[in-house]
Amino acid sequence: MTEERLKRIKMVILDVDGVLTSGDIIYNDKGEQTKIFNVKDGVGIRLLKEAGIKVGIITGRKGQALHHRCVNLGIDLIFDGIKRKDQALEAVATSTGIPMEAMAYVGDDLPDLPAMKRVGLSVAVADAHEILRERAHMTTRARGGKGAVREISEAILKAQGLWDDLIGRLFDG
Repeated sequence: MTEERLKRIKMVILDVDGVLTSGDIIYNDKGEQTKIFNVKDGVGIRLLKEAGIKVGIITGRKGQALHHRCVNLGIDLIFDGIKRKDQALEAVATSTGIPMEAMAYVGDDLPDLPAMKRVGLSVAVADAHEILRERAHMTTRARGGKGAVREISEAILKAQGLWDDLIGRLFDG
């Protein structure tokens, strides 16, 4: 069942804190936030994009660290400071023309649940809240900020038969 869901994905929507990061937030003495992003997750995002699968962000927090990372990865679909992630998901579907059944949503905590219920593939990271893990179509082995997005990226690309060609084209020759 999950394999069939993976095959239909045309877009991956990611939460940030707890998915692209471990969920830890560092504040310096000036009150500035620092976030730590995983390079392997970044490669996974780049592989998805190279394969023609769109990637977007829906997150409850705002911050420049996220915008810098998105510029680096070429992600231009960013909804930050969002209270109702399911409503933002509707806006994504409308603006991209991609139906929610062809979207994956990756989350880690209770505010992600309404959006996860609406998509074709809901994914909880390994250290997500228990309720998300129970209700998700798929749970990663990796924790948020520790390669979970890379794991999801590879699963989608392999299920769609794109992995071997993509790796060969990008890295073998």
